Amino acid sequence: MKHISIMLASLAGLLLLATACNDEWKDEQYEHYLSFKAPLNDAGVSAVYVPYTRHTTNANGESVPLYGVGISNYQLPIIVSGTTNNDKDLNVKIVKSDTLSILNYERFQNRTDLYYQELPDQYVSYPSTHQVKAGENVSLFQLDFNFEGIDMSKKWVLPLEIVSTDQYQAHPRKHYAKALLRVYPFNNYSGTYSATMQKMSRQGNADNAAGGEDTRAYVVDENTVFFYAGNDIDETRTDRELYKVYAKFTPVTEDGKNGTVQFYDPTNNTELGLQVDGVATYSINDQPDEIQPYLLHRYITISGIKYTFNDYTYIPGVYQNYVVEGTLTMERKLNTQIPDDDQAIEW
Repeated sequence: MKHISIMLASLAGLLLLATACNDEWKDEQYEHYLSFKAPLNDAGVSAVYVPYTRHTTNANGESVPLYGVGISNYQLPIIVSGTTNNDKDLNVKIVKSDTLSILNYERFQNRTDLYYQELPDQYVSYPSTHQVKAGENVSLFQLDFNFEGIDMSKKWVLPLEIVSTDQYQAHPRKHYAKALLRVYPFNNYSGTYSATMQKMSRQGNADNAAGGEDTRAYVVDENTVFFYAGNDIDETRTDRELYKVYAKFTPVTEDGKNGTVQFYDPTNNTELGLQVDGVATYSINDQPDEIQPYLLHRYITISGIKYTFNDYTYIPGVYQNYVVEGTLTMERKLNTQIPDDDQAIEW
């Protein structure tokens, strides 16, 4: 009887423990903190890709601007943490943060010429408060952009912060309640091109021509991008804005997959001395992925590139003359299961 009593007592204890565990599981295990979904990359910012122009499809099946040329938007997720659903309406206060100045100093110290720059209000607008409704654990905060006239030789960053109020608490962990959005507007032709087939050499020394690795094409407008001249100039050059070479794409076929590319210098900078030989062409080819059938590889190839320019600032007082010729190729991976064109791109 003594052993039976001990066993019954043990079973009763286990039942009480199980019941207590179940009751605890129903309760909130963490706080309902608020944070952005904006993870930082190796450069200390969160890269976001926004279409230069937000498009829609009209009654004729044509892609047309939704709000106007150069006008777009981006929806930044706001997350309510915790193990239970958010049970009340929250009016979230969002402001520009001072995080950018801290990041710049920590990464670049006194090299102010390398600093990220805050995106001016002329290019972006957003409400000062955003409502997260009861029952929502993720809500989308809309940023409205007007990219017309933007100079992408600047390293634009939009710094945002969720401010705690009596109604809720911003997430206390570092960076969770803050976002440093490195904004990249894009069009059909912008992105990172492989320059292994684009050769650059000193003028008169073609035998020593060398290819580059990658070069980025930045948005100018709906059909124009700019590259930095040659294969060696990129965002690490503080004088990079002096070496912008524009490339305007003009379709010659109805589907837009073939056309011409006109390279030019809009400033006619005599020191840069850009001289373009002929007109380049482009082609767009789509290839389904052999293993993942939902994935489409889109290749944009620019052929027939040939121009000369001067690097006139790398060595003060010395003009280095270069010849650039060859081909650039960019690959975009498109997830055909996602209906939104910009969301379908796997950056």
